[in-house]
Amino acid sequence: MFGRRLTWALVFLAAAAVAECALALWSLRVAEQQVLRGRVAADIQLGFAQLSADKQRLRLWAAQRQFNAGAELPALQALVASMRATLDRLDQLAAQAVVIDDRPPARARQLQRRDALAVLRSSVETLAPLLAAQPPAAGDARPAALWAAASQPFDRADGRDLRRLLAESIAREDVAVREKRADTDRAMARMRVLWLGAAGALGALALVLAMYFTRALRRPLAALRDAALALQRGDLSHRIDLPGRDEFALLAGSVNAMAGELSRHREREAELRHELERQVDERTLALSQALQALQTAEERRRRLFADISHELRMPTTVIRGEAEVTLRGRDKPLDEYQGALRRIADTARQLGLVIDDLLAVARSDIDTLAIQRAPLDFAQPFAQAVEQAQALAAGQGVRLLPGALPEQPLMLQGDAQRLRQLLVVLLDNAVRYSHRGGEVRTSVQCAGDATQLVMRVEDEGIGIGAEDAAHAFEHGWRSERARRHRADGSGLGLTLARALARSHGGDIALAPRPGGGTVATLTLPLNTAAAEVAE
Repeated sequence: MFGRRLTWALVFLAAAAVAECALALWSLRVAEQQVLRGRVAADIQLGFAQLSADKQRLRLWAAQRQFNAGAELPALQALVASMRATLDRLDQLAAQAVVIDDRPPARARQLQRRDALAVLRSSVETLAPLLAAQPPAAGDARPAALWAAASQPFDRADGRDLRRLLAESIAREDVAVREKRADTDRAMARMRVLWLGAAGALGALALVLAMYFTRALRRPLAALRDAALALQRGDLSHRIDLPGRDEFALLAGSVNAMAGELSRHREREAELRHELERQVDERTLALSQALQALQTAEERRRRLFADISHELRMPTTVIRGEAEVTLRGRDKPLDEYQGALRRIADTARQLGLVIDDLLAVARSDIDTLAIQRAPLDFAQPFAQAVEQAQALAAGQGVRLLPGALPEQPLMLQGDAQRLRQLLVVLLDNAVRYSHRGGEVRTSVQCAGDATQLVMRVEDEGIGIGAEDAAHAFEHGWRSERARRHRADGSGLGLTLARALARSHGGDIALAPRPGGGTVATLTLPLNTAAAEVAE
């Protein structure tokens, strides 16, 4: 691929640039090292020369002292201090020379240098107190003898000739300086060759890559330019001939495909016009079907309002039944009247909720039922619903037999009023579609490792088919069997019950009962944390 080749070319150029930078750093380091070696060698040579000059001055001071020519002790002390400072500096330079140049020839020279410095330092330390304590010579002494006596301590030290030692040291350091300069010249010459070679190689590489890519790009770019001009003229039959699988070949294939597609587009223009007309007809039909669906929904809504009295009749029947039972017969205790009035008030509140729910159903917004959640024991709404449903069952001639609840608290997170409304709907539905003299039984148990509550309502009524069970929770739907048993009813009770169950995190299912009748199963999640606290 062309992009891959371009990437490798850039990688080679970058690597060459990095190598040249590394070469520059290495050359700079070598140059610094050579310059440092030359500087140290020159400083050592200069130190030995300075030490030789100070030695001659010290000899002159000693001669003046012998001839009583005005030699003072402060001058001696200054000369000795200068020689000591020069020796200290030479020691430091010698140590530095060992660090920066450890080649075999240099190591031999460094040993000789250290030996010479040790002899010279011993000579200075011996001469200083000797000269300070030497008295001036007598006036009748011979000059030749005086000069020989003054020169003797300067000529030998530790059994070695100091003049020869200094001369050899200066000559040796002179040779070292010349060697360092020669090394520097050779290093500069090598670096010059390396720099010129690296620059030439980098330039040659850049030139070769430029020529290669110029040659590689000329033909595809010219072909693409010709294709663009042909498309601009409207010549859709023009094709780009670029074999291979690089980016330009892929681009050429895309341009060729685009030209072919445009050419076919002209041929399909009439077909597309017919297709557009067909789509317009389909959209028109879809709109007609949508209009029909709206009309059906409107008819269904009208039917809903025609049957809405059923849902309002159930609470009013309860209220009437409570009132009739309470007023029947002789006078009763006050607490019975108060209990009946409380049940009537509760049913009246439920009637208000039913009216709100019916209005929500009428707005096709049943999922917006208001739920006020709080921890509660299922036993409370269950008992209230059973008590309310007993009056309904008595009026229908049906016996309601509630089963015993589990011993542990059945704690839920929900709305007590809504749960009672849900249970009343299930019990009323079982009573309403039972035969006179039949029985309705309830059972409540925990399931799912005590995380779910399961309530079953079983009746011996008209029963329900498997196909009808799938539609029983739809708005306003009633089975044919239910319509034959009771003509009244709107088909809203189970719809509301399922909405209330799901708003509490549960669900309702209907199934035929073996032997006849229907089984309604309500599942609700238990609040295990609240149950532990209650226990």
